[in-house]
Amino acid sequence: MTEETSTPLAEQVAAGYDFAGPALELGALMLDADRLVDVPVRIPLAMLNRHGLVAGATGTGKTRTLQLLVEQLSAQGVPVFAADIKGDLSGLAQPGVASEKLTARAAAVGQEWTPAGFPVEFYAIGGVGSGLPLRVTMSAFGPTLLSKVLGLNDTQESSLGLVFHYADRAGLPLLDLADLRAVLGHLLSDEGKAELKALGGLSSATAGVILRELIGLEDQGGDVFFGEPEFESADLLQLAPDGRGLVSLVELPQLQDRPAIFSTFLMWLLADLFHDLPEVGDVDRPKLVFFFDEAHLLFADASKAFLDQVAQTVRLIRSKGVGVFFVTQSPTDVPDTVLAQLGSRVQHQLRAHTPNDAKALKATVATYPTGGYDDLGQVITSLGIGEAVVTVMNERGAPTPVAWTRLRAPQSRMDPCDADVLTAAVAASPRAAKYQTAVDRESAREMLADRLEQGAAKQEREQAEAPAPDPGTEPRRIPVPKPPGRGTKKPPKDESMVEQVVKSDAFKDFMRTAAREIARGVFKTGRR
Repeated sequence: MTEETSTPLAEQVAAGYDFAGPALELGALMLDADRLVDVPVRIPLAMLNRHGLVAGATGTGKTRTLQLLVEQLSAQGVPVFAADIKGDLSGLAQPGVASEKLTARAAAVGQEWTPAGFPVEFYAIGGVGSGLPLRVTMSAFGPTLLSKVLGLNDTQESSLGLVFHYADRAGLPLLDLADLRAVLGHLLSDEGKAELKALGGLSSATAGVILRELIGLEDQGGDVFFGEPEFESADLLQLAPDGRGLVSLVELPQLQDRPAIFSTFLMWLLADLFHDLPEVGDVDRPKLVFFFDEAHLLFADASKAFLDQVAQTVRLIRSKGVGVFFVTQSPTDVPDTVLAQLGSRVQHQLRAHTPNDAKALKATVATYPTGGYDDLGQVITSLGIGEAVVTVMNERGAPTPVAWTRLRAPQSRMDPCDADVLTAAVAASPRAAKYQTAVDRESAREMLADRLEQGAAKQEREQAEAPAPDPGTEPRRIPVPKPPGRGTKKPPKDESMVEQVVKSDAFKDFMRTAAREIARGVFKTGRR
């Protein structure tokens, strides 16, 4: 050990990060801004299902850190899921390109850098992008997550839950946005007043607000990821033929203006994994590591019920062998109930330009164990690009010493992959046949239209079979509803087929024909 590596801080960090089992290599210890020593900083593989946080201001290297972790997890045979917000994580599919600067950085931290690409599966929410489409049925998504997408308050969220319950009991499959709109339209119609009243606690004004929000969501293109075939989250737990973990990336570049949609969709995936995976307890390596990028979007303006469910999912999914890493700008973006469960912390530079920034910095420093740095806040604000303050859980479950770390360089490409590489990967995917083509099976909207046709035909027969009226009396008139497309009178231009269907008397008869209950999971979601 050199003179510098024999300092008390270096000895403390060397002992704290000396793990017996396999580990991910993060980088090397920095004593200060000018002194880098050959003491490795690592994360035990077995502790990654204790979750983690990667935080830091824009442009400080969070994405490269995420890329570094993903590469090593894949190499260790652990499948990974990540959201590719800006599109540059797609470079994981291609080997990186050596440069003089990169080679020098790698040598400084003791890294033997070689270019390498990794097995990547590309997805896109609702097919908005180049990857395989990710879809979910409305019933499986459930009212709690949908309320987050729509920005509903607590009262409106509770009311939406009643609508889902009503549809379940009435035997109405809610597969897409049009199905839910049809049910709400019926409850607001003259024929649905009795059903609306029977729900209890659901006012017509609240139902109207929810319906307007659904229309707004559809106008923004947010309906694209509701439908079938529904994604099976177990497909994330895949290995490549060579034994490396498959990296599943969801590209989101065209959804950046609708952040609530993709952040809540990712939460549905996590909740679905929790619902489907068996208990495995403590394992020597995680079954999957789930990177939740732009995590602040998930928690912004969330209801208490939603935050409680997120905290519960994160707390319990560890026993299913799944690790979750939240990636965001500041640790204060994550609620305390969730932050307390994150065992590994990689903190890039924070800036303290405003009073709120200074407050966030102080709160961040308070969450770290006491370390060998006199002023940890000063260290965090002076970190360079590609540097971070690190503390993780050791193999005993205790926190390691705080380590100012210069991080390793990713081996894959650090910008978006070539378009032909992405296209070829999607075409060659064994899951392409399963998800590529949308399925439009019979659901609430179609069933209501069919029922209206049958009701109209029945009333026509009754009119034809009615006995002739006595002479001198006014013949009794039986109103015959016209199904869409029949008769000479055209419906008003602004009246959709759904609105015509849900305003019919025949719908009441249909309501009594079937009932079903959908098993709800952690987020009151149901399976297909």
